[in-house]
Amino acid sequence: MKLIVAVLRPEKLADVKRALFQVGVTGMTLSRVSGHGGERDVVQQYRGESVVLEFHEKVRIEMACSEEFVERTIQAICDGARTGEVGDGKIFVLPLERTVRIRTGESDNNALTAVNADEVMRQTQLEMRVPTRESR
Repeated sequence: MKLIVAVLRPEKLADVKRALFQVGVTGMTLSRVSGHGGERDVVQQYRGESVVLEFHEKVRIEMACSEEFVERTIQAICDGARTGEVGDGKIFVLPLERTVRIRTGESDNNALTAVNADEVMRQTQLEMRVPTRESR
């Protein structure tokens, strides 16, 4: 098992999520973070003074994967997040010693049982559907 941590541009989140769902990865944790890497500092004017913005808004995604999902997860993140510009982000892959599903007590790979991505997408589309005149 591995813990995959990706830090990427917030505007690429929807593309990454779509790419992950397409390869069957649906479970993830999302955090809004700020960071500084190879990107240039941004200088803005605030109340007549120059202010250097050293940190850039990013999104941090964490997901636990069984070994068989690691490479396809990495490729999906790269495909969804890549713009070719400095600041696209990083992916970190860490060993995961143990996982426990709180609800059932299952552990390790059994606790990582994949949810069918098609089912998740279908449910998401149903929840987001705007009612038409006929359905009112």
